[in-house]
Amino acid sequence: MTAETIFALASGAGRAGIAIIRISGPGAGPALAAITGAKAGTGGEAGGSPEPRRATIVKLSDPETLVAIDDGLALWFPAPDSFTGEDVAELHVHGGPAVVMGTLEALGAMPGLRTAEPGEFTRRAFENGKMDLTAAEGLADLVEAETSAQRRQALRQLRGELGKLYESWRERLLNALAHIEAGIDFSDQDLPGGPGGVEAAAAEEVGKLVGEIAAHLKDNRRGERLRSGLLITIIGPPNAGKSSLLNLLAQRDAAIVHETAGTTRDVIEVHLDLGGYPVIVADTAGLRDIGDGGNGGPGVIDVEAEGIRRARGKAREADLRLAVFDGQAWPETDSHTAGLVDADTLVVINKSDLGRLAPPLIVGGQPGLAISALTGDGIETFLAVAAERVAGLMETTASSTIGPALTRARHREALEECRAALERFLAVTDGDKWSDKTPELAAEDLRLAARALGRITGRVDVEDVLDAIFRDFCIGK
Repeated sequence: MTAETIFALASGAGRAGIAIIRISGPGAGPALAAITGAKAGTGGEAGGSPEPRRATIVKLSDPETLVAIDDGLALWFPAPDSFTGEDVAELHVHGGPAVVMGTLEALGAMPGLRTAEPGEFTRRAFENGKMDLTAAEGLADLVEAETSAQRRQALRQLRGELGKLYESWRERLLNALAHIEAGIDFSDQDLPGGPGGVEAAAAEEVGKLVGEIAAHLKDNRRGERLRSGLLITIIGPPNAGKSSLLNLLAQRDAAIVHETAGTTRDVIEVHLDLGGYPVIVADTAGLRDIGDGGNGGPGVIDVEAEGIRRARGKAREADLRLAVFDGQAWPETDSHTAGLVDADTLVVINKSDLGRLAPPLIVGGQPGLAISALTGDGIETFLAVAAERVAGLMETTASSTIGPALTRARHREALEECRAALERFLAVTDGDKWSDKTPELAAEDLRLAARALGRITGRVDVEDVLDAIFRDFCIGK
């Protein structure tokens, strides 16, 4: 338990009907008493003081000047039954800037109280054993979630599903380690299973763990994609309607649309919710040869050439490509774009309103969708197909991965380290490779593997990652 008491606005900034100010630490009770004139937890005595976990109407005043600040609600959460595990008080006041500022200034003038740093409430919850690091990261993701799929994934992690999986693996490793160490300490005694029985049992369990961890890692980075957003790159020749399609998807003029070829020179990105999943749609420069001089001399050629280079790079990075072809030229297709069509490409043939799209609409072996970015014809079908493709790349179900989704690069790095240590253990315990010298080495590999798993949940060696995790939280959380 820390000796400092912190406070902050826990609800959103700006005008609102209600604002919530949270106080946590040993001084939370005295602070509540000072600003409301009531002692916390006295069951309604002294002017309506709050009982634990019961909202009570209070009058807030500046303790120094006795000037009224607001009429609001107070809630009292005595340790350890609170979010942070410390004494916590919450003040629910009217959300006007003057009320909020007056309340915060009154708290700030009290001895022993200070404004909370970003993520400090959650960090105290972790340090006081109220949640592990994966749950804390899930809370951060829940606050940042912009789509229903992100919300579902973050909520599962906040509820501890990911942490429970990793901790169960760690417990199994520690159990295997205990067997190996028993074999070392009591090598001169008969142990269950006869000579080598302890090692064989541990190796069998470790082999199962290696398989489970490998399956968990082989997830096509779906959880990480869901956190950050799946990248969709629009490619195609100039004037095919790429920017018009982007604007239609964004429902605003995100990109300039003009009949002049080569209008788009740089990559323009828009964040969207597609079928409940977060996506980043990137509009790129039209793919073409510009050695003929383009639209304005050598300088323009250099700029457009750089735009095309970036377009190809973005196409390579993309999780899904939208290859847009000009329906006016159908059935001829641009070779630069057609050469990039593969199984990860959704083919779109624009300008269907011109009535020139004779079937079959196939490019590079991939079926095409006829649309008109001008009239909106075919857009509903296109959106449904695109959402289905995105869902297939993003969804994490029990059939595609073991347990909840892996969501962060640091989890992946620790799991890779764990798997490598376990594979070393299996190598030294394999048949005739086991000798009088290898039990200690094998035990050390199991310790390293368990330590790697412990770093994910925060059980061991996490001081170096705490600041990186909690600095991205908002103040008040």
